[in-house]
Amino acid sequence: MNDGLLYKIAALESEFEQIHRLNYETFVEEIPQHGENPEKRLVDKFHVENTYIICLDGGELAGMLAVRDKRPFSLDKKLPGLESYLPRSRSVCELRLLSVKKERRYRKVLLGLFTKLAAYCEEKKYDLAIISANVAQGKLYRNLGFIPFGPEVGSAGARYQPMYLTPESYYRMKGRAKLLSRMDGEASVSRKHMNLLPGPVDVSPDTEMAMSGTPVSHRSEEFNEDLVRVKRMLSSITGAKHTAVLMGSGTLANDALAAQLSLGEGKGLILSNGEFGERLIDHARRWGLSFAAIEKEWGEGFHRQEVEDALSLNPGTSWLWAVHSETSTGVLNDAGMLGGICGGRGIALCLDCISSLGTVPLGLSGVYMATGVSGKGLRSYPGLSFVFYNHETASRPDRLPRYLDLGLYAESSGTPFTLSSNLVRALRSSIENFSGAERYAELRRRSDRLRERLSDAGYAVVAEKGQESPAIITIPLPERLGSRVLGLKLERSGYYLNWRSGYLIERNWIQIALMGDCTEEMMTPLIELLRGEMKSRHRA
Repeated sequence: MNDGLLYKIAALESEFEQIHRLNYETFVEEIPQHGENPEKRLVDKFHVENTYIICLDGGELAGMLAVRDKRPFSLDKKLPGLESYLPRSRSVCELRLLSVKKERRYRKVLLGLFTKLAAYCEEKKYDLAIISANVAQGKLYRNLGFIPFGPEVGSAGARYQPMYLTPESYYRMKGRAKLLSRMDGEASVSRKHMNLLPGPVDVSPDTEMAMSGTPVSHRSEEFNEDLVRVKRMLSSITGAKHTAVLMGSGTLANDALAAQLSLGEGKGLILSNGEFGERLIDHARRWGLSFAAIEKEWGEGFHRQEVEDALSLNPGTSWLWAVHSETSTGVLNDAGMLGGICGGRGIALCLDCISSLGTVPLGLSGVYMATGVSGKGLRSYPGLSFVFYNHETASRPDRLPRYLDLGLYAESSGTPFTLSSNLVRALRSSIENFSGAERYAELRRRSDRLRERLSDAGYAVVAEKGQESPAIITIPLPERLGSRVLGLKLERSGYYLNWRSGYLIERNWIQIALMGDCTEEMMTPLIELLRGEMKSRHRA
C-alpha cells in the first residue's frame, strides 16, 4: 500500500472483470488491435496462463501488467528467430497488456507496477523479460530500462517495438520506488497532481535517482568527469564555446554577466517588455553600468526598426541585453533579429535564456554572453545556473567579487568553488535524456493545441501569435474571475498553475507552463474546469 494505492497480484473475480474491461478500453478503443464488441470487455487469449500485477485505488483498477512464462510467447509468432535477438538467459518471461487508465497516467502508478514486477521476477527467478512496446511510447519504455531489439512488429495503427528488460533494470525500479516512498508533503502532492509551474518542474525517475546518490567531493575525479560531461552537453545544446556552472539561481548568473559588462568602457542598450526585462535594468543599475533602455508594455514585442532607431540615438553602444523568453508574459523575443542587428553593428549581444534553454532551439555561437538554469526547460532540479560565452576571459581580482569572476571559473581545472555533486549528477542525467528537436516539436504542437482550446473556452492569451513561447502561456483573467481564487480552486482539483508571483497577482494573470510532461488528454479536465469557471462568471 502506498498513498492509498495497492499493488498486488490479481486474485478476485471482481479484479479480473475490471482487467477485461480495461483491456478493452486500451486495446480496442484506444489502440485498434482488436475488434469491437457490445459487451465492451476483452478476455486475453492467454488469460488462464497470465499473472496480472495490478494497481488498485479503493478497489478500483488503476493499472495492470500481465506476466507469462509459457512458450510460445506472443512475440515468438510476431518475430521469427526470437532467440537470436536476445542475450543469454536462464529463465525468460513475457510482459503484456501494460495499461493505465487515462485519468491515472501519472508516474507513480507506472513505477509502482514495475516495482511489484521486480519483486515478482525475483521470486520466480526470471533473468530476462521481453515486451512488445507501443512505438508511440518508446521513450517511456527506454526510461524504464527497456532495451529495443529487432524490427517493429504488428499492424497499421498498432505498431510495436520488441524490447527486453534485465535484472539490473529491476533493481533500478526498486531504487526508484524507495525514493518515491520517502517523498511526502508537498513533494508527494506534486507527483500525484499535474505540475504546470515554470519551476520547479517534474523530473524523470533517472534524474531523481541521480539526485539521491551519495555526495562526493567537488575536488574528486568522479565529480570532475561529471562536470566536464555536463559542460560539453550544454555546449552541444546551445552552440556556445564555453560554459561556467555556478551554484545559485538565474539571478546569480545575470549578476555574473553584468559583472563582465562592467569591465568594459562602452555603454549598452537594454530591452524590457516584462518583469524579467525590468530585472535586467535593475542588474545594470546595481552594477553602475551606463545604458539606455527600450521599455515597452508587458506582452508587446520588439520590432527591428525601433531597436535600430534606439541604437542610432545612442552612438557608441557596445552591448545589447535582452530576455529571450520573457517568463512573465510568455513572449518569445526574436533573438535571430537581435543577432542580425548586433552582428551588423559590431555590438555584443547578451541574452537571458533562463526560460528558453531546453524549450526552443538555441544558437548561441554568435552571442557574446547568455544565461540559463538547470531547473526549467532542462527538467532537472533548481540550484545550478550557467553563463555561456564564446570569448576568452581572464580573472579580474582588482574589479570583481570572487564568486562572480568568470575568469576564475575558466582558469580552474574543475570548479573554483563548491558545487553540489548531486545537482551536477542529476543535471547530467536529465541532459542525457534530452531529446532536442523531438522535444521542441512536441512542445510547439502541445502549446498550439492548448492555445486553441483556451480560446474556445473564452480565454485570451497575453503573447500574440507568432511571438509566443511554446513553454509558457500567460492568461489575463476578467475582473470577475480572480487569479487567487481560481488558482486555489484549480489546486484543489489537482492542477498547479503559476499565479502566486506578485507580478501575476497584481495583474490578475495566471500561467500554464508546459516544461514538464503532460499530454492533451491530461489537459482536458483542466480545460473543462476553466470553461466551467468562465461560464459561471458570465451567469453571475
